[in-house]
Amino acid sequence: MPANNDIVVEQTRQDNITRILDAAERLFRHFGYSKTNVADIARDLGMSPANIYRFFASKTEIHQALCGRMLAASYQMAEDICRQPLSASERLRRYVHAQHQMTVELMLDDTKVHEMVIVAIESEWHVIDKHIDRIDKLLADVIREGIAAGEFPEQDADVASRCFGAATVTLCHPQMVAQCLSKENRPSPEDLIEFAIKALKV
Repeated sequence: MPANNDIVVEQTRQDNITRILDAAERLFRHFGYSKTNVADIARDLGMSPANIYRFFASKTEIHQALCGRMLAASYQMAEDICRQPLSASERLRRYVHAQHQMTVELMLDDTKVHEMVIVAIESEWHVIDKHIDRIDKLLADVIREGIAAGEFPEQDADVASRCFGAATVTLCHPQMVAQCLSKENRPSPEDLIEFAIKALKV
């Protein structure tokens, strides 16, 4: 019986965390990250700021959790693509295209979301480094499969994955994407992706 009670308590806790994060994201999107504080989030939920602080020590912690949630969605998208029954090259191609589209639509079209992302990047949060490491590992597995299939020559897949990520970073990094969108002297996403894939085949 105590175990069941523990499960109920934990579920209630998770439900409250989700409610807080949903409210925070809604307000951050509407008013902007810098113009929203914990009291605003509490007011939106009809609770006291003290209640918020039972789950998050600060607005920064709430922001970190939201960032983690956005990155989890990005990783899930990457994982779904990387598990498709396609050639390694096609999976890499589709991943970068999808990540670029997600960056443009989610993080740049909505300026309030862009503000949240930039604050997170400039703060150098560990959740971002962890996400990059997970993506590198995922792409390394795809490259290994490409090597095993004879699609790519023998090489260090971990190094190749990091190099592939660095070669296509201007299509995935929000600040770089924002800077390059209006520049006419930048390669198109298609050209850059094909260049990076050809490099894996050399």
